[in-house]
Amino acid sequence: MKDASRSRRIKDWVGQQLQGTAAPPPPLSFERRERMDRRRRVWWSVLYGSFNPRRRRPARRLNDSRFHPVDWYSAHLLAVSVGILLLSAADAFLTAILLAHGAAEVNPVMAVLVYRSVATFAAFKMAMTGASIVMMVFLARYRFMRVIRVEFVLFAVLAVYAALIAYEYWMLKGSSEPPLL
Repeated sequence: MKDASRSRRIKDWVGQQLQGTAAPPPPLSFERRERMDRRRRVWWSVLYGSFNPRRRRPARRLNDSRFHPVDWYSAHLLAVSVGILLLSAADAFLTAILLAHGAAEVNPVMAVLVYRSVATFAAFKMAMTGASIVMMVFLARYRFMRVIRVEFVLFAVLAVYAALIAYEYWMLKGSSEPPLL
């Protein structure tokens, strides 16, 4: 329901504007804004916002839009993200060792990179993993395909990487029995 007195005030003001009886506007030299534009202090905003976050939960009005960014994420997401990055680096290292011992790269995209340069392979792998993790942490509160929260997908990626490292270690050891997962 609209406020009738507010709409009446606006109509009165418009009527006064049209009749020429409204108060004159302030002079052009009058500036209400501060001299320093706060958007120019980028590093101050980053530091201040890091220690004084305002948006810890989605917006108050959830029906405003479907995307609700926050400034503050849970600490366990940092731990999962660092774990995935460390396991990804270990995977790259163990892949290089296994390739030196005669194994073959199964992933066709990575095979192109690993056979050219191991450094390029490792850099590309870490960049793609890092970018994916940042995006998944950013969207951690949302549901993947409206079924499972992205936060739980991060935990699943961590578990899959742990299983992959165990498998690569088993391959490197050369034992006849597969590792217990």
